[in-house]
Amino acid sequence: MNRPDLRMDLNLFRVLDAIHTHGGISAAARALHLTQPAITHSLNRLRELFGDPLFVRQGNRVVPTHKARSVMAEVQLHLRGLQATTQMHATFRADELDMTFTVGFRDVLESIVFPSLLAQIATHAPNVLIVSRRIPATNVDRELSAGTIDLVVDRRLQAGSRICSQHLLDESMVVATRKGHPLTVGVLRKSDYLGARHVSVSQLGEAVPLDVLMAQDGRSRDVRLVCQHYFSACQIASTSDLLLTMPSSYADSFSRLLPITIHPLPIKLKPIPILAYWHQSKTDDRAHQWFRELVIATISSSSEFRDR
Repeated sequence: MNRPDLRMDLNLFRVLDAIHTHGGISAAARALHLTQPAITHSLNRLRELFGDPLFVRQGNRVVPTHKARSVMAEVQLHLRGLQATTQMHATFRADELDMTFTVGFRDVLESIVFPSLLAQIATHAPNVLIVSRRIPATNVDRELSAGTIDLVVDRRLQAGSRICSQHLLDESMVVATRKGHPLTVGVLRKSDYLGARHVSVSQLGEAVPLDVLMAQDGRSRDVRLVCQHYFSACQIASTSDLLLTMPSSYADSFSRLLPITIHPLPIKLKPIPILAYWHQSKTDDRAHQWFRELVIATISSSSEFRDR
């Protein structure tokens, strides 16, 4: 019996790569901006072409068969070559983009970065939509791989080999208090800091790094309130005797809005590295590269982050 007509369709190999990279049909559909039935149809054609299932379900993911693993490196090599050839002769125009970028930002990073970023988007790519989400650190690798988020800016995270990163800055911590706080008439001393009452911020219930480090030395703070956001915590600090320990860039931004004063943290703490994260499959994507570089440049040029 003759096999069905399976004339070469390069899009099939894009589907093969997307399923392998993102670990599922629905994730591949999101990455390629196609419907799940379209991905399933392409996978069925690929199975006929190779005479192999190519992927089998394992829990919530699909895993490649031996046949898929044996051809994947060559498929990806040729896809990259074709993409590079196409992009070499194509003119990228941001003003023609009509798409959504989903980013993982902390709440105050939004207030620092978005005003400038959105002004540039409005000028150069008016049809681009940005969606900001808070992603738990444990989910960053999975969501970047699944294509449900495009770019994450956060502290140093444990990520897989397919997650790319770029160091952006090192963030130091300071103490915010209400103006005229009795403990800050002079220099805030370590003993006064440890003896004071505090407001802390933990958006997802995760342990605060400062408290983790202090516990390792057998010390602790008297935390009386845990907020979800730094803005509400700053409002509390500005009207009470609670001390708030927070990133310096955020404190500088809020000090222009609220009656707080900023003091050096009287405890030695290494600066916290802040990085941008994205999936390897997005590295050479012209639209993603444009957006990624725009976000990174905006952060780098923000006065709150400059010279830190």
